[in-house]
Amino acid sequence: MFAVLKTGGKQYKVQAGDMLRVEKLAADAGETVQFNDVLMIGGDAPVVGAPFVSGAAVQAEVVEQIKGDKVIKFVKRRRKHSSKRTVGHRQKLTLVKITEILSSGADASGVKAATGKGDAAPAAKAAPKAKAAKAAAPAAAAGSDDLTQLTGVGPAAAKKLEAAGLTTFAQIAALSEDDIAGIDAVKIKPEWVEQAKELAQG
Repeated sequence: MFAVLKTGGKQYKVQAGDMLRVEKLAADAGETVQFNDVLMIGGDAPVVGAPFVSGAAVQAEVVEQIKGDKVIKFVKRRRKHSSKRTVGHRQKLTLVKITEILSSGADASGVKAATGKGDAAPAAKAAPKAKAAKAAAPAAAAGSDDLTQLTGVGPAAAKKLEAAGLTTFAQIAALSEDDIAGIDAVKIKPEWVEQAKELAQG
C-alpha cells in the first residue's frame, strides 16, 4: 500500500518505513506528525482524490531537523562598472520516517498536523498590525480633514494615510511612537504629528 502526499508545495509517493526529506516542519525530533493532504491511496483498491482523499492521512515520526546541500548562486555583470556576487544557501529540511498510511479516520487520530514553520506566521503578524491600526485611528468626528496641508504630504501620501485609517488631524496628532512603528502603509514623519496638533487646535 502506498500514498501520494503533498507538503511544502511538493508531492511524494511514500510507503510505510520510507525515510523522507521534506520542507521544514514545525515539530521536534521524536514527535509524530500527520500529513492530511493525501492525493492518492494506492494498493488493491486505489483511491484518487479530488483533489484530496477524504479522511485519508499519512503519519510520520520526525527523525531530525537537517539542512540540504549547499547551493551557490553566482551573478556577474559584464562590461563597464561590472560586478560579481556569490551567495550560498542551504535549505532547511525535516527528515521524517513514514510510520502509517490511513485510508480513513484521519480526523479522529488525534495526531498533530504537519505544518511548515511559516504557515502560522502571517496570521500572527496580522494581529499586531490590526491592533496598531485601531490604536492609530481612534474614534473621531464625522468627516475628514485635508491631510495635504501637512508639509510633505501629497495626494498619494494622503491616500495611504486614509488607507491606514487616518483621515483627520486629531487622529495623526494622537499617534504615539509605537503606533507609528506599527503602521506599514506609509512612513509617518514626526513633524507631521506636530503640525497635526497645531492644525487640530484650529
